[in-house]
Amino acid sequence: MIVPRRQYTVFLPSGAALVLGQRTLVMGVINVTPDSFTDGGLNLDPEHSLSTAIAFEEAGVDLLDVGGESTRPGASPLSATDECERVLPVIERIVDRVKVPVSIDTYKAEVARLAIERGASIVNDISSLRSGPEIAEIAAASGAPIVLMHSRGSSRKMYEKACYSDIVTEVTAELGSAIKTAVDAGVSRNQIIVDPGFGFAKRSDQTLRMLAHLPSLGCLDRPILVGPSRKSFLSVGLGERLPLEREWGTAAAVSAAVMLGAHIVRVHAVEQHLDVVRVIDSIRTHETVGALEKNVDR
Repeated sequence: MIVPRRQYTVFLPSGAALVLGQRTLVMGVINVTPDSFTDGGLNLDPEHSLSTAIAFEEAGVDLLDVGGESTRPGASPLSATDECERVLPVIERIVDRVKVPVSIDTYKAEVARLAIERGASIVNDISSLRSGPEIAEIAAASGAPIVLMHSRGSSRKMYEKACYSDIVTEVTAELGSAIKTAVDAGVSRNQIIVDPGFGFAKRSDQTLRMLAHLPSLGCLDRPILVGPSRKSFLSVGLGERLPLEREWGTAAAVSAAVMLGAHIVRVHAVEQHLDVVRVIDSIRTHETVGALEKNVDR
């Protein structure tokens, strides 16, 4: 089933428009962490991160997401100072050489502020403002769009919070509350993107159910970002595999999400998933054309 996808426009601090919904946008992940399962920590070197960003841009990526704190289950929190030491040199180099917008993946207001000062143009908050409204105030003051991702608890204890009576209803309601908090902090509702937070305070069966019911987030009337890349819930279908061995499973999840209305997909293997979304978008386009032709025939 192909779910109709609404179109939205968010604006970057520069005034440039980011159109969401005409086609699926691909966000490339640059993890500046020592325990990244993607690159083994190589992106801690700002020059290696820059090379990764340039390669992603050349492949055709639409957005880059830079993060300095591991958010895998069980990970220890990082101080704002240490996080800044990791991400700020990377962001400075990337924005000087790469034209696609850069997102800062953080839940800390100070990190977001300094990243925006150095050229980041989107805030990606995995806490959905549970740490407080300050990061939303910074986004509002700078004019940066903000991604609100559903999660519960800290990375170390997130699975303790994976208790739901109806995960789809509860995730939708909690994202709705986060949207209200952001708007109360001064963010324009039109500048908000939501993310159901696959794998965050969600066990595999819960994540799969959330993905299957992705269209339920449509009631929030905001564009949807999803991040299924290489996550453990894919093992339900694949069997136990290392993260780097889950790329085909990721492709299946990306395909399902785009068919179900996702506007942005956040992935590690950019080149492969650009191909995936281009094919799915072509299917979406022909389904829409077919529906229009059918209506004309009537």
